[in-house]
Amino acid sequence: MHFEPYPFEKLTTLLEDITPNAAYKAATLTIGEPQFETPAFIQRSLCNHSDLLRKYPKTAGEANLREAQRAFVAKRFGVTLSDAQIIPTFGTREVLFNFPQFYLFNKKEPVIAFTNPFYQIYEGAAIASRASIVFINLDEQNGFKPRIDEEELSRCDLVILNSPNNPTSSVLSLEELGMWVKLALKHDFMLINDECYSEIYTDRPIPSLLEASLACGNESFKNILVINSISKRSSAPGLRSGFIAGDAAVLKEYMKYRTYIGCAVPLPLQSAAAAAWSDEEHVESARKIYKNNFLLAQEILGTAVPEATFYLWLKVPNPLEFTKKLYRDYNVKVLPGAYLAREDKNGVNPGKDFIRIALVEEEEKTRDALLRIKECLDG
Repeated sequence: MHFEPYPFEKLTTLLEDITPNAAYKAATLTIGEPQFETPAFIQRSLCNHSDLLRKYPKTAGEANLREAQRAFVAKRFGVTLSDAQIIPTFGTREVLFNFPQFYLFNKKEPVIAFTNPFYQIYEGAAIASRASIVFINLDEQNGFKPRIDEEELSRCDLVILNSPNNPTSSVLSLEELGMWVKLALKHDFMLINDECYSEIYTDRPIPSLLEASLACGNESFKNILVINSISKRSSAPGLRSGFIAGDAAVLKEYMKYRTYIGCAVPLPLQSAAAAAWSDEEHVESARKIYKNNFLLAQEILGTAVPEATFYLWLKVPNPLEFTKKLYRDYNVKVLPGAYLAREDKNGVNPGKDFIRIALVEEEEKTRDALLRIKECLDG
């Protein structure tokens, strides 16, 4: 089994022989990790429930966490889920890696499709599942939205979308998501939308694939699953709280599988997560910070304000050389887009002309870093 090095490992190799300009403070805009304190009420809940460490957690999650997550889905998306239609997970990285292995196990020659560029766990899951990969390119020509090729989709067993998208920040409308629901039913593939950035929107709330499924009359969510997380929403990636929701028939069997893999969330973390999922005020505060960062980028770099996420997908001349120059001369780290994508069957890497900039710092640090990027672009 061979896995590609993670993008951050590739970046370390790219920059390893470079000494950054010590006249500047280091600015790292590479990883999508909110650089703000986890809200105090979440931390208090974690501390107040530390005595629960003496107990084994249930794989299915405690009732208070499941109820909080179902309430979040109902309030945010207007979708009422039964208890059988949602499973709390240990963040979403683990479920994105192990669900494809579970679902594709009995497929003779499994095929998985996902958007390209992508979160590298998708590729890792395909490799671990011995699945063939179909890349769904996101590029300027299609507005960084997944282009539909029914001939390719007709042979897929599992398709992963990511809206709002990391790294391009593109967003699929309710109608566009509905088109994918219809395709999943028509061609009988399992469709997952990775919705981890659904709460980091700049203006209007972003639709869920669950909403689109209902709008298409697929009330049982057949062939439809979504995942979500509080990592970005609550500035709490270390809390490891996510969920997978949708098709109850598939989740029933997946729950059995999960009892074997040891991914139950510790009880103090579940209590803190339940508190986080139940509160919206702290999320609104975070959204304002990220929107302001986009407005700063618009002012300094002339970039458009995306509908969601906290990423800039910036086209630059020779991204690898630009990344090295930016680090050497201005002590700013960004991530080359080529590291987040792969060449398709035609030899095209849709990330090769871009860099990803994670705007996850407070205003002063963000402005300073953007001004350095601007100077490097103009130099």
